[in-house]
Amino acid sequence: MSAPGRRRDAAQNRTRILEAARAAVAESNDVPLNEIAKRAGVGQGTLYRHFPNREALLAEVYRRDVEELVVAASALLAGHEPVEALRHWLDRVIDYADIKRGVLAALEAAAWQDLAAHSHNPIEGALGHLLDAGKAAGSIRADVDAHGVLLLIAYLGRLDRDEWESRARPLMNVILDGLSRQDADR
Repeated sequence: MSAPGRRRDAAQNRTRILEAARAAVAESNDVPLNEIAKRAGVGQGTLYRHFPNREALLAEVYRRDVEELVVAASALLAGHEPVEALRHWLDRVIDYADIKRGVLAALEAAAWQDLAAHSHNPIEGALGHLLDAGKAAGSIRADVDAHGVLLLIAYLGRLDRDEWESRARPLMNVILDGLSRQDADR
């Protein structure tokens, strides 16, 4: 096999490992690496070549989710009106927050604090982009900013795992309804 073929195969293995890890974290905070390797269809050696330990793997799952969330803001605005783009983005935030909870629960405090600190500004920037578009269109209240909305969203992290499915989206809808400009007096 040629070198380019091996690199493509390695990239595919890495992607499968990350997807398997993300799915495993969504189910439980405690999934052994050998189970992730099995789900990804790779050997443990392949998993360890890409990720030397559990923390490295989970940190990459987290970084990947943050990157996808940030990139989604512009893509959603390109295809939707600002409020609808914001609604779709907030749906993604719920999925991201569920994975974030699992990743952070599985990592040491110093590791997750570093990850969270590095993700805050990009996420706030993406949300600001969505809010600014809605303000310019007259569909989002002018008196809100990304930092304040993130503070509201952060309280979703207080939900227990067993109530996440039933409460996260309805509560996010309350936040979105509060952001929407209902009349010209706001």
